Amino acid sequence: MGIRRRATTAVAFAVAAVITLAGCGGSGGGGDKDADKPSSSASASKKAGSAGNEASPNDTPTQILAQLKGEDGVQVVINSAVRDEDGFVTVQGSLTNNGTSAFNAVDWRGPETALIPSGPSVAGAVLIDEAGKKRYYVLRDTEGKCLCTMGLIMIEPKESRPFFAQFPSPPAATTEVEFELPTMPPAKITISEG
Repeated sequence: MGIRRRATTAVAFAVAAVITLAGCGGSGGGGDKDADKPSSSASASKKAGSAGNEASPNDTPTQILAQLKGEDGVQVVINSAVRDEDGFVTVQGSLTNNGTSAFNAVDWRGPETALIPSGPSVAGAVLIDEAGKKRYYVLRDTEGKCLCTMGLIMIEPKESRPFFAQFPSPPAATTEVEFELPTMPPAKITISEG
Protein backbone atom coordinates (compact mmCIF):
# COMPACT_ATOMS: atom_id res chain seq x y z
CA MET A 1 0.00 0.00 0.00
CA GLY A 2 2.87 2.32 0.75
CA ILE A 3 4.21 1.97 -2.78
CA ARG A 4 0.79 2.60 -4.34
CA ARG A 5 0.32 5.79 -2.30
CA ARG A 6 3.74 7.03 -3.31
CA ALA A 7 3.04 6.25 -6.97
CA THR A 8 -0.38 7.91 -6.79
CA THR A 9 1.11 10.98 -5.09
CA ALA A 10 3.89 11.19 -7.70
CA VAL A 11 1.35 10.96 -10.55
CA ALA A 12 -0.81 13.63 -8.91
CA PHE A 13 2.18 15.99 -8.60
CA ALA A 14 3.17 15.33 -12.22
CA VAL A 15 -0.37 16.08 -13.46
CA ALA A 16 -0.51 19.27 -11.34
CA ALA A 17 2.84 20.39 -12.74
CA VAL A 18 1.71 19.81 -16.33
CA ILE A 19 -1.53 21.76 -15.76
CA THR A 20 0.37 24.63 -14.09
CA LEU A 21 2.91 24.87 -16.93
CA ALA A 22 0.17 24.73 -19.56
CA GLY A 23 -1.66 27.58 -17.82
CA CYS A 24 1.49 29.76 -17.82
CA GLY A 25 1.99 29.30 -21.54
CA GLY A 26 -1.17 31.19 -22.50
CA SER A 27 -3.78 30.09 -25.02
CA GLY A 28 -3.29 29.63 -28.73
CA GLY A 29 0.30 30.86 -28.68
CA GLY A 30 -0.76 34.38 -27.65
CA GLY A 31 1.47 34.12 -24.61
CA ASP A 32 4.48 33.64 -26.87
CA LYS A 33 3.77 36.90 -28.69
CA ASP A 34 3.38 38.78 -25.41
CA ALA A 35 6.56 37.19 -24.11
CA ASP A 36 8.46 38.62 -27.11
CA LYS A 37 7.36 42.18 -26.37
CA PRO A 38 9.42 42.73 -23.21
CA SER A 39 12.55 41.31 -24.81
CA SER A 40 12.03 43.53 -27.86
CA SER A 41 11.58 46.52 -25.58
CA ALA A 42 14.60 45.50 -23.59
CA SER A 43 16.73 45.25 -26.71
CA ALA A 44 15.41 48.61 -27.92
CA SER A 45 16.28 50.09 -24.53
CA LYS A 46 19.76 48.63 -24.75
CA LYS A 47 20.21 50.12 -28.21
CA ALA A 48 18.94 53.51 -27.05
CA GLY A 49 21.10 53.30 -23.94
CA SER A 50 24.23 52.44 -25.86
CA ALA A 51 23.55 55.23 -28.35
CA GLY A 52 22.89 57.65 -25.50
CA ASN A 53 26.15 56.75 -23.78
CA GLU A 54 28.17 57.77 -26.82
CA ALA A 55 27.45 61.45 -26.16
CA SER A 56 28.40 62.87 -22.79
CA PRO A 57 26.41 65.70 -21.18
CA ASN A 58 29.34 68.05 -21.86
CA ASP A 59 29.21 67.57 -25.63
CA THR A 60 28.05 70.55 -27.66
CA PRO A 61 24.43 70.16 -28.84
CA THR A 62 24.16 69.83 -32.61
CA GLN A 63 20.73 71.46 -33.05
CA ILE A 64 20.90 75.15 -33.83
CA LEU A 65 17.71 77.21 -33.52
CA ALA A 66 19.40 80.56 -34.15
CA GLN A 67 22.76 82.32 -34.43
CA LEU A 68 23.27 85.92 -33.35
CA LYS A 69 26.42 87.79 -34.32
CA GLY A 70 27.33 90.93 -32.42
CA GLU A 71 30.11 93.45 -32.28
CA ASP A 72 33.73 92.51 -31.69
CA GLY A 73 33.25 88.96 -32.97
CA VAL A 74 30.89 87.76 -30.25
CA GLN A 75 28.54 85.01 -31.42
CA VAL A 76 25.55 83.52 -29.60
CA VAL A 77 24.13 80.15 -30.66
CA ILE A 78 20.74 79.03 -29.34
CA ASN A 79 20.39 75.26 -29.21
CA SER A 80 17.06 74.78 -27.44
CA ALA A 81 13.98 76.54 -26.11
CA VAL A 82 11.94 74.06 -24.08
CA ARG A 83 8.58 74.60 -22.42
CA ASP A 84 8.14 72.48 -19.28
CA GLU A 85 4.96 71.40 -17.51
CA ASP A 86 5.51 73.95 -14.73
CA GLY A 87 4.90 76.89 -17.08
CA PHE A 88 8.46 77.96 -17.86
CA VAL A 89 10.54 78.18 -21.02
CA THR A 90 14.27 77.53 -20.71
CA VAL A 91 16.51 78.80 -23.49
CA GLN A 92 19.96 77.21 -23.72
CA GLY A 93 22.93 77.78 -25.94
CA SER A 94 26.49 78.99 -26.01
CA LEU A 95 28.43 82.17 -26.61
CA THR A 96 31.78 82.29 -28.35
CA ASN A 97 34.27 85.12 -28.37
CA ASN A 98 35.67 85.22 -31.91
CA GLY A 99 37.25 88.60 -31.25
CA THR A 100 40.77 89.56 -30.27
CA SER A 101 40.19 90.75 -26.69
CA ALA A 102 38.38 89.43 -23.62
CA PHE A 103 34.59 89.90 -23.55
CA ASN A 104 32.45 90.86 -20.56
CA ALA A 105 28.64 90.56 -20.87
CA VAL A 106 27.95 93.70 -18.83
CA ASP A 107 25.59 95.17 -21.46
CA TRP A 108 23.63 91.92 -21.70
CA ARG A 109 22.35 92.43 -18.17
CA GLY A 110 19.98 95.10 -19.47
CA PRO A 111 19.36 98.68 -18.36
CA GLU A 112 17.11 97.98 -15.35
CA THR A 113 18.72 98.87 -12.03
CA ALA A 114 16.85 95.95 -10.45
CA LEU A 115 19.05 93.61 -12.51
CA ILE A 116 22.33 94.93 -11.08
CA PRO A 117 22.61 91.99 -8.62
CA SER A 118 22.82 89.64 -11.64
CA GLY A 119 26.09 91.22 -12.78
CA PRO A 120 27.45 90.36 -16.24
CA SER A 121 24.82 87.89 -17.42
CA VAL A 122 22.02 87.31 -19.93
CA ALA A 123 19.49 88.89 -17.52
CA GLY A 124 18.45 91.41 -20.17
CA ALA A 125 17.21 88.73 -22.58
CA VAL A 126 13.57 88.92 -23.67
CA LEU A 127 11.18 86.58 -25.48
CA ILE A 128 8.66 88.40 -27.67
CA ASP A 129 5.38 86.80 -28.64
CA GLU A 130 4.47 88.92 -31.67
CA ALA A 131 1.11 87.22 -32.21
CA GLY A 132 0.09 87.65 -28.57
CA LYS A 133 1.77 91.09 -28.38
CA LYS A 134 3.57 90.23 -25.14
CA ARG A 135 7.13 90.41 -23.86
CA TYR A 136 8.52 87.82 -21.44
CA TYR A 137 11.46 88.80 -19.25
CA VAL A 138 13.98 86.52 -17.56
CA LEU A 139 12.66 85.30 -14.22
CA ARG A 140 14.32 86.44 -10.96
CA ASP A 141 14.83 84.88 -7.57
CA THR A 142 13.90 86.47 -4.23
CA GLU A 143 17.23 88.35 -4.15
CA GLY A 144 16.58 89.93 -7.55
CA LYS A 145 19.12 87.75 -9.36
CA CYS A 146 18.14 86.35 -12.71
CA LEU A 147 17.34 82.70 -13.31
CA CYS A 148 20.03 82.68 -15.94
CA THR A 149 23.77 82.31 -16.42
CA MET A 150 25.71 84.90 -14.46
CA GLY A 151 29.42 85.64 -14.16
CA LEU A 152 29.98 86.08 -17.88
CA ILE A 153 33.26 87.96 -17.55
CA MET A 154 36.73 87.60 -19.02
CA ILE A 155 35.67 85.36 -21.88
CA GLU A 156 38.93 85.06 -23.73
CA PRO A 157 39.34 85.04 -27.53
CA LYS A 158 38.24 81.68 -29.03
CA GLU A 159 36.63 80.70 -25.72
CA SER A 160 33.05 79.39 -25.60
CA ARG A 161 30.73 79.23 -22.60
CA PRO A 162 27.27 77.71 -22.19
CA PHE A 163 24.36 79.85 -21.07
CA PHE A 164 20.71 79.47 -20.09
CA ALA A 165 17.83 81.79 -19.30
CA GLN A 166 14.42 80.89 -17.89
CA PHE A 167 11.25 82.77 -18.81
CA PRO A 168 7.54 82.54 -18.03
CA SER A 169 5.91 80.46 -20.73
CA PRO A 170 3.82 82.03 -23.48
CA PRO A 171 0.48 80.27 -24.12
CA ALA A 172 0.76 76.67 -25.32
CA ALA A 173 -0.44 77.68 -28.79
CA THR A 174 2.58 79.97 -29.18
CA THR A 175 5.46 77.99 -30.61
CA GLU A 176 7.48 80.74 -32.30
CA VAL A 177 8.94 83.71 -30.44
CA GLU A 178 11.66 86.26 -30.99
CA PHE A 179 14.72 86.10 -28.73
CA GLU A 180 16.34 89.45 -27.98
CA LEU A 181 19.56 90.12 -26.14
CA PRO A 182 20.86 93.68 -25.64
CA THR A 183 23.44 94.76 -28.28
CA MET A 184 22.63 91.70 -30.42
CA PRO A 185 20.26 91.36 -33.39
CA PRO A 186 16.96 89.56 -32.61
CA ALA A 187 16.33 86.02 -33.79
CA LYS A 188 13.22 83.87 -34.19
CA ILE A 189 13.26 80.59 -32.28
CA THR A 190 10.84 77.70 -31.95
CA ILE A 191 9.67 76.47 -28.56
CA SER A 192 9.50 72.72 -28.11
CA GLU A 193 7.64 70.79 -25.43
CA GLY A 194 9.71 69.24 -22.66
